[in-house]
Amino acid sequence: MQSTPLRPAAPHKQLDLEQLRWFCPLECIPADTTEGIEPIEGIIGQDRALKALKLGVELYSPGYNVFVCGLSGTGKATTIKTILEKIQPRKVTTHDYCYVHNFEDPDRPKLLVFERGSGRRFQADIAEAMQMVLDRIPGQFEEEEVLKKKQALVDEYNRMEAELFTAFEQELEPEGLVLGRVQDGQTLHPEILIKLGEKAVLVSDLPGAVMQNLLKKEDAEKYTEKYREYKRKLQDVFRQGMKLSREYQKKIADHERRVGEFYVGAIFTDLLNDYTDENVQSYLRALIESILENLDQFKVRQEEEVGIPTEYEVNLLLDNSATSCCPVVIETAPTFRNIFGTLERKQDANGFYYTDFTMIKGGSLLQADGGFLVLNAADALTEPGVWKNLQRVLLYRKLEIQSLEMFAQQSGSAMKPEGIDINVKVILIGNNEIYAALSAYERDFKKIFKVKADFDYEMPNTDLAVKQYTALIRKLISDEGMKHFDKRAIAGIVEYGARLVESKKKLTTQFSEIADIVREANYWCEQNSNKYVTDEHVNKAIEETYNRHALYEDKLQEMIDNEVILIDVSGERIGQINGLAVYGGERFSFGKPTRITATVSAGKSGIINIEREANMSGSTHDKGMLILSGFIREQFAQERPMSLTASISFEQSYSGIDGDSASSTEVYALLSALSDVPIRQSIAVTGSINQKGDIQPIGGVNEKIEGFFEVCERRGLTGDQGVIIPKQNVDDLMLRAHIVEAVRSGRFHIWSVARVQEGIELLTGVAAGERDQFGHYPADTIFGMVERRLERLYENAENGGE
Repeated sequence: MQSTPLRPAAPHKQLDLEQLRWFCPLECIPADTTEGIEPIEGIIGQDRALKALKLGVELYSPGYNVFVCGLSGTGKATTIKTILEKIQPRKVTTHDYCYVHNFEDPDRPKLLVFERGSGRRFQADIAEAMQMVLDRIPGQFEEEEVLKKKQALVDEYNRMEAELFTAFEQELEPEGLVLGRVQDGQTLHPEILIKLGEKAVLVSDLPGAVMQNLLKKEDAEKYTEKYREYKRKLQDVFRQGMKLSREYQKKIADHERRVGEFYVGAIFTDLLNDYTDENVQSYLRALIESILENLDQFKVRQEEEVGIPTEYEVNLLLDNSATSCCPVVIETAPTFRNIFGTLERKQDANGFYYTDFTMIKGGSLLQADGGFLVLNAADALTEPGVWKNLQRVLLYRKLEIQSLEMFAQQSGSAMKPEGIDINVKVILIGNNEIYAALSAYERDFKKIFKVKADFDYEMPNTDLAVKQYTALIRKLISDEGMKHFDKRAIAGIVEYGARLVESKKKLTTQFSEIADIVREANYWCEQNSNKYVTDEHVNKAIEETYNRHALYEDKLQEMIDNEVILIDVSGERIGQINGLAVYGGERFSFGKPTRITATVSAGKSGIINIEREANMSGSTHDKGMLILSGFIREQFAQERPMSLTASISFEQSYSGIDGDSASSTEVYALLSALSDVPIRQSIAVTGSINQKGDIQPIGGVNEKIEGFFEVCERRGLTGDQGVIIPKQNVDDLMLRAHIVEAVRSGRFHIWSVARVQEGIELLTGVAAGERDQFGHYPADTIFGMVERRLERLYENAENGGE
C-alpha cells in the first residue's frame, strides 16, 4: 500500500432512475382495457421485408423467387401466408392437369392441360363415354342386319374356299389321286392320297402295297412322282386359301369397323366438339382408333360387370375446380414425394411390382402452379433429393414426375411421364446462415432466388408502436378467447418487448414470445378468477417464465452463497476485481460475477493470458488481451520498453473463456496490481476497450447487472455496491423493477463510463492522472504510480534484477 497521500478522484455521478428502465407511458395506450381496442390486421414492424416480399410476389419474371430470412418467432410464416392471400397479383390462369395413356408409347404417358375446372369434367366425360362403349357396343353387333351381313361374308368365303379345293380335287381325280385330311396331333390338315381300289392311302404306304402285290413298283414310282408334283400345287392352293381367308377376315373386320365407327363415332362426337385443344383432339382420335382396333374386347357382352380398361381411364393429376384465387401452399413436410409427386407401384400376384399412368401422383409444387409454394429451407436441404430437384425445376420451369427410386442405382420403372410446364413462385424460409452458405456454394442459387426478404427482430419504440402492440394483444385475445387486459397490463407487455431486445428505443418483433406471455398472464388471471388481466398477472407470467429456466442459475448462485465459488462484495483488494459473465442460451440467459486477478513481477515475459496458456481462451478473448497490451504500451511505454511479467486470470473458470467484454475489467485489475492501489470489491465491471482506452459496449448488460445485484442482495445490500457499465449501454438498460427501487433508495448504484480513467477512479477512489507538460503523470495518481513502477521494473531488468 502507498504511504504517501493519494490524490482523491472527482465524484462520478451515478445514472438517474429514468436511465435504468423505460416505463411505457400509459397515455400512449388508447383505452383503459383491450375491450376498447380494434384488433390489428396488418403486419407490425417489418416494412423492409414487406417491400421485398411484395416485389418478389408481384414481379413475374424467371428467378424472382423469394428467400425469407429472420429469427424464429418474428412472424415470417404467418406474415407470408397473410400477404400472399391478400395480394391480388397479376391474373395468373390456373389449369387442371391429366395424364392419359400413350397408345403409341405406353412408357411415355401423355399430359393434357385444361382450363380450371375442365379436367374433372373431361375425366367424367371419358368415363361416361367408355361405359357407353362397354354397355352398347355388344348390342350393336347382335343386330340382325349386322349379323346377316357378317354371315353373308362368311358364306361367301366358305363357297369360294370350297370352289378352290373342288377344282383342285377335280384336277387330282384323273391322276388317281384324291384330297383328304390327315390328323396331326390335335389338328387336321389337307393331304394328297393315292386311290387304290376303294381305299385311299398315304404316299408313305405305297412300299407296303408293292410288297403285298397290290401295286406294281413302276406304278408306285409314278404315283410318288405325281404326288410330289401335286403337293407343290396343293401348297399353292393352300396359300390361295390363306390369302382368301385373310381377305375375308379383313372384309369382316372392315364390316365390323364400319359398324363400330358409326356407334363409337356417335358416342365421342360431342367430346370432339367440346374439347378443341389440339392435344386433347389428338388423344381422343387415338383413343377412338384404339377402340376400333380392339373391337373384339368390346363387342362380346360380358356376363359379369367389368370396369373400364386401365388404358382408357383418365388420371386427374390436379383439379383446380374449387380454386377461386391464386393458390398458396405451405408445405410443412417437404419430402421428395410431397413436393414433386411420385410414381406409385403395385404388386401383382407373383410378387412383381408394376406401374402405369394411373399411378402418377402430383405434389405440392404442382398444387401451387400459378401461385406460391412456401417451404422451410432447412427441411428442403436435409430431405434426400429435394434441393437438387427443386433447383432443376426452378431453372427450367418444368416438372418431371419420377419416384425417388430413380435416383438410386436400380430404377424402379422405365416410365417417364411427359414434363409439365409450371409457373410457381417458391418462398424459402430460413436464416442468414443458410442464405450465406447457399449463396457461396450453390452456383445457381442467386439465379433462382433473386429476392431476399429480411425480417428484423426489432422495431423502433414509438407511440405508434405501442398502439400496434396494444392492437396485437387485442387480436390475440379475440382469436383465442382470452380475458381482456387493463392499461397497466398492456404496458407491462410492451415493456417486456423492450426488455427482450435490451433497448429503451426498440421493441421486439418476435411476437411468438410476446404471445406466450399474453397467454400465461391470462392463465394466472383465470387462476385468481379476476375480471381483467393486470400488471400483477403479467409480472407473474414473466417471473414464472424465468423460473422455469433458472435451474442452472440457482445452482451457480448456491455455489456462490456457499463460497465454493469465491466472490467478494465488500472490502478492498489489490489486483482483484469482479468481472461479469453471461450464461445460458439465446432467450433465457443470466449474469453472474466472476473473480479476475492480476499479478505483476520483474521479468520480460510481458502480459500473460493464463487462459490462453491453458488452451482455454477463445480467439475473441485473445484479441482483447492483445488490445489491452496495446493500451498499456501507449500509456506507459513511450520512452522505454516495458520490462515486466504480468499474468491475468479468470479464477475458478474451467470451461473456457471467450469474448472481449471483460477486457476493461482486466485492465483495471492490472492497473491495481501495478499501482498497489486496492480495488473496491463492492463494484463489478463490464465493458471492452480499444487501444486508446475508450470503453466499448457489450451485450447482456441487464443480465450482468441483475446477476451481481442478486449476489449482493443475498449477502446484504450495504449502499456501497454497484456496477460500472459502458456509456453506450445506457440505452440498453431495461432492469427489473426491484433493482430500480434499490437504486432509488440508495442501496445500489449503477455508473456509466466512457474511458478507462473514469472506471479506475470509481474503483479506487484515486485520480487516474493526466500527463504534465513533460509527458509524465503526477506521482500521487494511479497512472503516475503505474509509470513509476514500470520505470523501477525496467531499471531492475537493465541492472540484472533487484
